Amino acid sequence: MDRRTFCLSAAATVAASRSRVLAQAVPTAPAISTTPSVSSAPSVPHIGPLITLNEIERIDRERILRAANEYLTAPPITITASSSPRSKGGKHDYFSEADYWWPDPKNLGGPYIERDGYSDPTNFNDHRLALIRLSLIVPALTAAWLITQDKRYAEHAAAHLRAWFLTPETRMNPSLDYAQAVWGHSPGRSYGIIDTLHLVEVTRAARHLEAAQAMTAAEFAGVREWFTEYLLWMRASTNGQAEEAAQNNHGTCWTVQVAAFAAYIGNENAMSLCRERFRDHLLPDQMAADGSFPLELKRSKPYSYSLFDLDMLAMVCVIASASGTSPSGATNNLWQFALPNGNLYKKAVDFMFPFIEDKSKWPYPHDVEYFDDLPNRQPSLLFAGLAYREPKFIALWRTLPAEPKTPEIIRNFPIRQPVLWLRAV
Repeated sequence: MDRRTFCLSAAATVAASRSRVLAQAVPTAPAISTTPSVSSAPSVPHIGPLITLNEIERIDRERILRAANEYLTAPPITITASSSPRSKGGKHDYFSEADYWWPDPKNLGGPYIERDGYSDPTNFNDHRLALIRLSLIVPALTAAWLITQDKRYAEHAAAHLRAWFLTPETRMNPSLDYAQAVWGHSPGRSYGIIDTLHLVEVTRAARHLEAAQAMTAAEFAGVREWFTEYLLWMRASTNGQAEEAAQNNHGTCWTVQVAAFAAYIGNENAMSLCRERFRDHLLPDQMAADGSFPLELKRSKPYSYSLFDLDMLAMVCVIASASGTSPSGATNNLWQFALPNGNLYKKAVDFMFPFIEDKSKWPYPHDVEYFDDLPNRQPSLLFAGLAYREPKFIALWRTLPAEPKTPEIIRNFPIRQPVLWLRAV
């Protein structure tokens, strides 16, 4: 496909006051809530912030700085550092293999066969692991800069951005034609677009890094150009259009990415499309009347996939919500968008809440892998708690592990630094 290459000037970054109420960062959170405080009697209204930026930074400070100090000595490693003979692409083309496809023991060397929920450990994962590594390093370093103003962190984060998106010898091509390939079936599938979900928080970090002047204006423009090209590929390619139409968490993740990249490059047309996708397809196609996600519940990892989709739908609301209405009159505030039955996105959080609070109550089959490694500090609890002024969501978020330990869970937990999202850009 033809790719336009143009640069958009970055929006001016405005540093939020450290004492800003975080509720103001999430649309529709009022200054005063009538929802009872977790620590108060039900008849006492909750007045004031549910949680502040200072509190978030205090909670996460040790975690952020521990990681960032380790990452200060971590060199950039991009996809050009490894390759697979099974890839149909070149040195700069991202390649991964579908998780749940395995060699056929009855036909070794022949087409792979599917085993849903079970990941083949022999698949080529180097590019995916490098991308996840980027998504851990750049946001942590950027968060460390935000809370310390130590420019070393910002400058090292910038070194990783240069390597991945600018340096000719090491940059990744802005397309995913060869992601989640299946030997004997496809050189690359639409499902592979979910792999770049790990660039969502990277672009949020990049917006903050402009305030640090960690790169030149031309370099930041070059990074935005990369995401401009990638966003065009996501919208125009056959794989991209197939993933957009996916009705489960894959469609959600396509929308999260398009929204994040559109926010980064200033593409309001794409952002408007994301709001439309949420209102017309994601919520009505995925959420049942009770708030559950039937398409995720029927999978071999129903608990994990339900949490994952819950988080990613929350991120669509965080990134794409805006004031006003669409031409059809629908609200652009996605937190407050209601289905014909009156349900908001909050219904999904209400459905999952008791099972996050006490997993032993989960009435569905247990996940075939990693059930014991969940839940973690799901971002949906924090952001929905702020948007709906719901103290119990925030209270539960505070108690959960902030950092998954299992690689597969880390992979499905791409939003790790709330400071980046709750500081204004």
